[in-house]
Amino acid sequence: MTGTSQEILKHLPYLRRYARALVGSQDRGDQYMRVFLEAILAEPQRIPADGNLRVQIFAVFHDVCTLLHATDDEGAVAPLEGLVPVEARLSQLTPTQRQVLLLVSLEGFSFEDVGFILHLPEAEVRDLLDSARKEMQRQHPARILIVEDEPLIAMDIARIVEEMGHTVCGTAADHAAAVALAKRESPHIVLADIQLKGGDSGIEAVQDILRGISVPVVFVTGFPERLLTGERLEPTFVVTKPFKSEALVSVIGQALAMHPPPARA
Repeated sequence: MTGTSQEILKHLPYLRRYARALVGSQDRGDQYMRVFLEAILAEPQRIPADGNLRVQIFAVFHDVCTLLHATDDEGAVAPLEGLVPVEARLSQLTPTQRQVLLLVSLEGFSFEDVGFILHLPEAEVRDLLDSARKEMQRQHPARILIVEDEPLIAMDIARIVEEMGHTVCGTAADHAAAVALAKRESPHIVLADIQLKGGDSGIEAVQDILRGISVPVVFVTGFPERLLTGERLEPTFVVTKPFKSEALVSVIGQALAMHPPPARA
């Protein structure tokens, strides 16, 4: 792995983003990352020198984590299934649907690449993506708080949210407004930038919001690497600016699948 180690490092923040979003937990996503890194350090030949390095990395990640589950004596948790109780997952996305949805929509892989990563026929990948998108349309409507200081971007995010059938319960451009709105409106999910009006930090605003309510947070930022180091408390869901509508839709859908709002929002 010596000749490609630097190239592999470039892809790790985005693999970490994928792992966290897939299981809906920073801690558990980073646990899978540690297992993956230990595996490729012990057996560098798992990632061949030829071929698409990014595709190979994601494929090995899935192989390693599936093997980890298969050799687990307790077998209490299905591979990469997340932490949501079974009853809460009814009528929600299945693990394989979530994998396909995030690999295509968030990470931008082709159907062929996803088939290679998950060992699935390309036709099945297409069917899984279609069923995942339909399933998201049946999610309970949620109240969503947008924390963004660029008016045009805030309007675009609001449009996407409303087209998904959710409600924008408020839009804030700075720290104080974000915390006040969250306290008053009790959103089910927060979408936030990391740089706000007047030099305020979206990260600090979210930290203050989470002291009062427990909700999933999606960071929509042009600086994803700052949030994906694995060195401290960091977000589970991250979308990179400039974003495609499908990426934001998929991550919101995944966040709500892992942390569903009440049936009557």
